[in-house]
Amino acid sequence: MKTIKVSIVEDDTRLREALEQLLRQTPDLACVSASGSAEDALAVFPAAEPDVVLMDLNLPQMNGIECTRRLKLERPETQVVMLTTFDANQSIFESLAAGATGYVLKRAPGEEVLNAVRDVAAGGSPMSAAIARKVVQFFSTRRQLPAGAPASQIELLSEREHAVLVALSECQQYKEIAANLGISINTVRAHIKKIYEKLQVNTRHEAVRALTGS
Repeated sequence: MKTIKVSIVEDDTRLREALEQLLRQTPDLACVSASGSAEDALAVFPAAEPDVVLMDLNLPQMNGIECTRRLKLERPETQVVMLTTFDANQSIFESLAAGATGYVLKRAPGEEVLNAVRDVAAGGSPMSAAIARKVVQFFSTRRQLPAGAPASQIELLSEREHAVLVALSECQQYKEIAANLGISINTVRAHIKKIYEKLQVNTRHEAVRALTGS
C-alpha cells in the first residue's frame, strides 16, 4: 500500500504537534511538513510534495482559504482537508470554492481525521456530520425553479445573508453568529435588516418560517 504524504498547516503549536504525532503513529500515512502559517507552508510545499494537506481555516495572516487557492494553482493534484473550529456556511462554501475537497471540525476524533485523509486521497470528499448537515440544509432551501419563473424570496438572499438566517434558525445569538462568520455584531444586524426587507417580515420567527417553509 502506498504511503500517503501529508502536510499540516496549523498555527496552534499544541494541535500541530498532536497531529504530527498522530501521523507518525499511523503506518500508511507520513507527515512530510508541518507549518505554522500559510506563508511558510507555501514555501515548503514544492519540496514536500504532499498528497494531502490538513489546512487550518483561521491562520495568522493569509487564511487557509487563500492558502488553499494558491496551493491548488501550483499543485492541483494535492487534496486539501480543512480543519476548523467553525461550521459556518460561508466558510464551508468559500473553502470548497477555493479547491478544498474535505472539511472536518477540529473537535473530531483523531481517527476521523485520519480516515478523512485516506478518504480524500482515494477520491472522496469527507465531511464531519455537522458539516454535511449544513451543506444539505443549504441546498434544500435552493429549490430549482422552472425557466422564466420568478425567484422565491429565499433565493433573493445573498450567500452571507442566507448563512445568517440559518444561524438564526439554530437560535444562535448575534454575538455567536458574528464569531462564527468572522464579522462584527453591527454587520450581523445589518444583514438581518436586509433579510427582513427581502423576506418582507418583521421578526426572527417570521424569517425562520420563510426559511423552513413551516
